[in-house]
Amino acid sequence: MIWHRQVGDGPIKVIVIHGWFWDHRILTPMFDALDTRRFSYALPDIRGYGKSRDVAGAYTMSEVASDAVALADSLGWSEFHVVGHSMGGKAAQKVAMDAPARVKSVVAITPVPAFAMPVDDATFNFFSAACEQDDVALALIGGSVGNRLSRTWLEFLLRHARETARPEAFKSYMRSFIRDDLSAGAASVKAPMLVLAGQHDEGVREDMLRQVFPTLYPHTAIETIANSGHYPMQETPVYLATRLEAFLGEGK
Repeated sequence: MIWHRQVGDGPIKVIVIHGWFWDHRILTPMFDALDTRRFSYALPDIRGYGKSRDVAGAYTMSEVASDAVALADSLGWSEFHVVGHSMGGKAAQKVAMDAPARVKSVVAITPVPAFAMPVDDATFNFFSAACEQDDVALALIGGSVGNRLSRTWLEFLLRHARETARPEAFKSYMRSFIRDDLSAGAASVKAPMLVLAGQHDEGVREDMLRQVFPTLYPHTAIETIANSGHYPMQETPVYLATRLEAFLGEGK
């Protein structure tokens, strides 16, 4: 079983799946803005990361989704909301596909879509190089926030990503979120869905999200977070917490 941290003890149950760089702690700036009387958040570290670093696995999006459902089972949550960031957004979509009767809503934050990404060899090799070469990883992170944040912060994020993740897990998740096509299950997702794009995200671009997500989930609501790139939980944490809880609270 993967490790998780719980924040809050309210009646609205939420599982939050982190992304590729760092673990559940990337969400820490949001914690003081969360309504812990109304919501219960379960924030796992996925296999190979953080306090789940020694949990072996295949390190795929489908496995992350399966572990999230198993976590809900262990907590006794018959129904829950699911939130995912970046590659965690792809896993969150798979959770909604795998447990459509249990997932009350989905929030996908600067998410990777469910299908296999149409990247060329040069782009795939760039992501692969970022798994081992810090200069490439810093360029990737920098581009994802519009090349507008300090190198100090870029190095902070990369340092924590390198410390938390097993190298083999980091690389396998990269292959999975790029190559795995999960879109066949999209039609089963009927739960309300909010997709949040970052205004300055040059990796998971707003125009791509607005083009792609309605083809997978016609009922999706798509919004843009101003003054943020790929990491709104770090860049605009209070706004993200506020918008997240407003949406989750609608479905209760």
